[in-house]
Parts: sequence; structure tokens; C-alpha cells
Amino acid sequence: MLKSLFIQNYALIDALQITFDGGFSVITGETGAGKSIILGALSLVLGQRADARHIKQGESRCVIEAVFDISAYQMRPHFDELDWVYDGDECILRREIWSNGKSRAFVNDSPVYLADLKEFGDKLIDIHSQHQNLALNDSQFQLKVVDLLADTGNERLAYAEAYTDYRAVAQKLKELHLQAQKSKEEEDYLRFQYVALSEAALQPGEQEKLESELEAVTHSEEIKSGLFTVAGLLSVDEQNVTSSLRVIKDTLQQLQQVYPRVAELAVRVESAYIDLKDVAVEASRIFEDIDFDPNRQQQLEDRLSVIYDLQKKHAVITVDQLIQLRDELGERLQHIDSLDESLASLEKEVEMKRTVMFEKAGLLSRKRATATPAIEQQLMDKLAFLKMPHTRFRCSLTPKSHPDVTGIDQVEFLFSANRNSALQPVSQIASGGEISRLMLCLKSMIAGATALPTIIFDEIDTGTSGDVADKVGVIMEEMSKQMQVIAITHLPQIASKGYSHFVVYKEDRADTVSTQLRQLTPEERVAEIARMLSGAEVSVQAVENARVMLGDEREIS
Repeated sequence: MLKSLFIQNYALIDALQITFDGGFSVITGETGAGKSIILGALSLVLGQRADARHIKQGESRCVIEAVFDISAYQMRPHFDELDWVYDGDECILRREIWSNGKSRAFVNDSPVYLADLKEFGDKLIDIHSQHQNLALNDSQFQLKVVDLLADTGNERLAYAEAYTDYRAVAQKLKELHLQAQKSKEEEDYLRFQYVALSEAALQPGEQEKLESELEAVTHSEEIKSGLFTVAGLLSVDEQNVTSSLRVIKDTLQQLQQVYPRVAELAVRVESAYIDLKDVAVEASRIFEDIDFDPNRQQQLEDRLSVIYDLQKKHAVITVDQLIQLRDELGERLQHIDSLDESLASLEKEVEMKRTVMFEKAGLLSRKRATATPAIEQQLMDKLAFLKMPHTRFRCSLTPKSHPDVTGIDQVEFLFSANRNSALQPVSQIASGGEISRLMLCLKSMIAGATALPTIIFDEIDTGTSGDVADKVGVIMEEMSKQMQVIAITHLPQIASKGYSHFVVYKEDRADTVSTQLRQLTPEERVAEIARMLSGAEVSVQAVENARVMLGDEREIS
């Protein structure tokens, strides 16, 4: 429940501290006194968006702080999930808005995101104003009401999980169908490319070897002539190099016997002699092996032409890249070939998920349908208490053309204020006063089905008066036995039902006007109810009527 509200530098408020009790509290005041300002400040601390216009003129920032007693509402899991500091008894929400447009939000003095604050605020307070009556015309709101009163939380969660699973697999199937269609359109071209690359039978490093061999074949005559010259100079000519080296070697070997200093030279010359003899033999062998073959040159040129054409076609520069492309095309074609099998498997999975989803949807739908007669009767009983004895009401459940996240049921509230009139959608026939009473009854029913700590009614009594207004107050009073109820009202019949009574008023000062709020004493409360009964001129009779409405037995705080 809301324990206190502190407002500083907001709109016409300098500083205001309000302390609330449990049960039923009422806030009254003349039109324009600032009741909506207080409610606006509370909305901000509950996560509504704000801007610098909310700051009192001349001030740099405004602060709104609300203290809640959450000891009875098992909110620890929510705090743990968001990594907030948890105090088992009390929770403090604070909002700061600066003149430069910046805004900060805090829970128990820890900064929080505004979206998280709003979600948390929805768990603490339901602010019901006149414009919210329009929600009664919304099918999603009507479905939410049925689900709350039918206690379908577990069934709806189970269905939502099944629906999410089905949608995920169905989307995957849709994407695979698109992929298959696109792949089938590309298959002929991909296969043509793959066949061309496969038939080329490319080998790693092949291009370098072919280019080297072609270079040798192209210059074979030049190479053979050079090798012939080398072989001749080394071993064929009369004054060949190896013969001369042999003579030098023999001479040095003889000299070293008498002059040891030339021994090293003899070793080096002998080594050169051996190496050059080998060179001569190898040059002769290579000379004999080289044979110009025009056919081989043509084969090499043809093979390299195939490689060059493939490289140009696929915009690559190496054979390894062509091989990689060939393998990738092969994998894509293999994937295309397996798509039919994948599609068949996924279609089976989709059908299985769809069956599970509809099973869960059926359980949810049956629970809703089972609960609607009791909901209808309870609502009609409450409306009869509010002087609508001939009301007929029905929660019409019809199947949707396609399931969505809420299930397969389309909910429509059908209403008739008269016994003999046909039931029609609420949005088409209910008057403003009737919708107000309908909404109040639904809220009171929901209050009994949920554990919401606080509900605030903001002048929802429009279109009611007299005995009906008195009974509206009775319903709010009954609701306050299960939750904290705060009503902003212009009706004395409702105001007289509150356990605590606050009045909003404007205080004129020398240079400004300030909105104030204070809790009334018993005698002040009598005077306020009398004012609400008679207007500006409070008569003795109005005072007596106020005392009667408050009742001697009522504990006035």
C-alpha cells in the first residue's frame, strides 16, 4: 500500500508531504484546486514520462518520492530479477526531473531504468480515471478481465509457451521454403559451375608446375644449346676445364710432399674438380633428356588456358581458390539436394507444435468458458445493487480465425440495460454513467481476484448521483477491505464513506499560488461534506445532513 507521498517543486506545489492509511481514503476539493496535479505527480513516480514543463516555475528541478509497504506482496523475486536492493517491508520510489530535460528514477536509492520503474509501478497501483472507461470497449481489455476473473494464469502461460514454440518453428519453416525456392532457382547455374570446375580436375600447385614446364619447353633449343656449350667446356674440348683442374690437382698434390703449405690448396682444387666433373655429367644428361615436343607445348598451353579461363570467370587468381570454390559449390548443391528432406522433417515438427498449441488453447478456452457464467451473474448482481436491476450481460466467446498470443478466443462484452432489449456490444449502447458503473463493478471483482496493493479512482463517479452514488461508495468501501482504495471525488455520498479524508485547496500568496493538501479533522470533515452538499453557502441543514451521512457510528480520522 501507499504509505506516503512527497512532492517538491511540481507544477503549483512548493513542498507537500502526504501520509496515507490503509483502507478507504478520499480526496476532495473545489474544481481547479489541484487534485489532478497530485495525481500527475504520483504518475511520474510510477514511471510515466516527464519533461521540464512539470517543474515549478523558477526552480531547477522537482522531486517526487513515494513510500510503499510491500511486506505482504512477495515481491522479492522481482527485485532479485532486476538486481535491486530489497527491503522486505518498505520500498521507496523517487523521481527527479531537471530543468534541462534530464530525468532520473530510483528504487530504494538505486538508479533504475524508467521502463523497469513503470513495470514495477503497475504492480503497486492501478490508477483508474474517467478516460480508462474507454478501455471497456477494447477487446483485449475484455479478454484480460475474463482471464483475471477466471484465474487462467497457468493455462495462459502454458499456451503462450506452446504458441511461441509453434511460431518459432513455423517461421523457420517459412524461411526454409524461401531458401529452397531461391536455391531451386539457382540450382541449374550452380550445377553448371560445379561441373565445369569438377571436370577441370584441378590439383593444388598445378598452375605453377605447368607454367614452369611451359617456360622450359618454349625455350628448349636455347637451353639445349647452352648445356652443350657447358658440357663441351667442362669435358669435351681439348683444353676443357676438368682436364686443366686435374693437372692442377696432381701438381699441388706432388708439391705438398715437399711444401706442406699447399696442402689446403690441393684439397680445395680436388673438391672443385670433383664438383665440376659431376656438373659436366649432369649437364650432358640433361642435354640428352631435353627433346623439343610441339605437342607437349600445345598440351601445356591448352591446360593453362582452361585454368586461366576459370580464374577470369570466377574472379580469382589461384588454383587453390578455384578448388575452394568448387568445394563450396558442392556443399551448396548437397544442401539443395537435402532440402526436401529437411522441409519434410520441419513440416512434421510444425504440425506437432501446432497440435500441442491447439491442445493448450483448448484447455485455456474451456476454462474461460466455464468461468463466464459466474462472471456474468456476479456482474449483474453488482449492477443491480447500483440501481441497474434489469441489466443483462454476457461474455461472448467466439473462435478467432487465427490463434494469437492470447489464444483462440475472441471476447466481446454484450450488454443491455433493459429486460426486453437485445444484447449488443457495450461500446454501442452503454451510456457514460452505465459504463462508469460497469467499470467500477469489474474493478471490484478484479480486486477480489488479484493481490494489487492499491487502486486510485480519479473522479470516475461522473454521471452518478443520489442513491447510486451512495452505493458506488459502498462498493469502494467493500473493496478497501482487500486493498487500499483512494478516491478523488466530487460526490459527498462517496466522500462520506472514506476512513480518511483529505482536502485539496489553493493558497494565495503575495507573488504566487500554491496547491496544498491536508487531512481533515472530524469537524472539518463535516464542514467539507456540507460544502459538497450545498455549495458555497453552507446551510445548517447541509451540516446536519453531513453528520447523518458520516454517521455517529463511523470512526472519523
